[in-house]
Amino acid sequence: MSSSKVTRRTLIAGGGAAAVAVAAGIGFNTVQADAATTTPANSASATKTGKGGPGAGSAKTLVLYDTTGDYGWLGEVYATQTANLSSRFGAWTAAPVAKYQAGDMSAYTAVIYLGSTYDEPLPAAFLTDVLATTKPVTWVYDNIWQLAAKDGFAAKFGFASGTFDFAEVTEVGYKGRKLTRSTDNKSGIMNLSISDSTKVTTLATAVRADGTSFPWAVRSGNLTYVGEIPFAYVTHDDRYLAFADLLFDSLGGGTTERHRALIRIEDVGPDAQPEDLRAVADYLAAQNVPFSVAVYPRFRDPKGVGNGKAQDYTLLNKPKVVAALKYMQAKGGTLIMHGYTHQYGSVANPYDGVSANDFEFYKAHVDASDNVIYDGPVAEDSTAWASARMLASGVVFTAAGLGAPKIFEFPHYAASAPDYAAVNSLFGKRYDRGLYFPGVLTGAKYDYARQFGQFFPYPVRDVYGSVVVPENVGNVETEAFNNHPVRLPADIIASAERNLVVRDGVASCFYHAYLGTDHLKDLVTGVKALGYSFVSADAVLNG
Repeated sequence: MSSSKVTRRTLIAGGGAAAVAVAAGIGFNTVQADAATTTPANSASATKTGKGGPGAGSAKTLVLYDTTGDYGWLGEVYATQTANLSSRFGAWTAAPVAKYQAGDMSAYTAVIYLGSTYDEPLPAAFLTDVLATTKPVTWVYDNIWQLAAKDGFAAKFGFASGTFDFAEVTEVGYKGRKLTRSTDNKSGIMNLSISDSTKVTTLATAVRADGTSFPWAVRSGNLTYVGEIPFAYVTHDDRYLAFADLLFDSLGGGTTERHRALIRIEDVGPDAQPEDLRAVADYLAAQNVPFSVAVYPRFRDPKGVGNGKAQDYTLLNKPKVVAALKYMQAKGGTLIMHGYTHQYGSVANPYDGVSANDFEFYKAHVDASDNVIYDGPVAEDSTAWASARMLASGVVFTAAGLGAPKIFEFPHYAASAPDYAAVNSLFGKRYDRGLYFPGVLTGAKYDYARQFGQFFPYPVRDVYGSVVVPENVGNVETEAFNNHPVRLPADIIASAERNLVVRDGVASCFYHAYLGTDHLKDLVTGVKALGYSFVSADAVLNG
């Protein structure tokens, strides 16, 4: 049986994106949905809007971002990720801050400004409105000094712009838990000058290597300030989680604590072992754990890697596997579409052309340092091409008597913008992490050399318009590969524990049935012990 070599990871990166990370500190981290809209299609002036995700409230968030300088494109990168998170709370609009005009924020319930360009020329009207408004404002990183220079700022908020602290910070304390910060992140963190501590509440602390600390995020009145971009070098356990949770105060008005868990059985194809599938279903059903099953219905091995002969067959040729999938459905499993063949053509992409090993909707290769590098869309890529593969996949599901899946997951979480458009049109629902590109907000030509990934600690409706069921704590991986370490149940449980800082968050993982049930038992037991309740993907989609 084939086993997936490229498992889903927090750091979704490749090709030009890897170089971007080094140069600029980028992190690598539903129902039929209407796509978010962009007007006009012009990178200098585009404004994009999006709807709220499952269970979203009535928030209308204005996300403003920088655009100038050599790294001005980073503003859109960070705004994309912020817009995705904002959809948890309601509708959003993203626009360059340079286009802000007096009174623009009056149409919104909250404002988030992402300062990614040092000394971005901020419109005077924007600074004046921020100082005057009583609506929640979240200011991230750069250019706080421009706001602090306004008359009355220090008296109102009790702090002033300080200096960047470049000490090594590998930990951010939040809600009594230690969140990680990558040692690769050499960007400084703004250390504010607090003049009136009675007006300033420290929300999270940056902890230096010597144990000393300073505020990582503060709140004074209606203003929340975060001392760095929280999207750089993100991992499962990252301080990104603190930022995601702080949005409940700024955008959602707080919420009752709720911690839900999800599990997805991954990479199930016609080559699966029926006894493995039944054993997993039996255990999860006995534990009252609903689960999803990611299925690709056609197996291909065009190079004959498995037995020296090319192979190509579907679920219709494997009645015992179909029977096992029906058994999983009867035991509480929901089948989702995991592509058509989970490989591409007759080429190594990046390994050997075998289903479940290779990418289907995106090109990739393995470099000399054993890293998987994302190369961009496949040659024939288009919305029509991707749709045809999804429809062909659905025909096999239906013919096998399994029903047509209503949720899609991209193989290895990689696809082009047109492919995401195909999913939004045919399904409107995904269960994965997203891959995004400059151009998704502005309407400019997609820049596939600067791709970036994002996982979510709660359900969202992302910038492609689809509702996304999150996967955010990874999977059990018993062998190191492509410079990714072994990851055991204890590691996933530790990530789930850190995710408890998100007041209405999920711990969502996936698991390969061929690993047996021993690791699965440890995983489920450990996550339950943290206070999580396992729910189905449909429960998350229903808010």
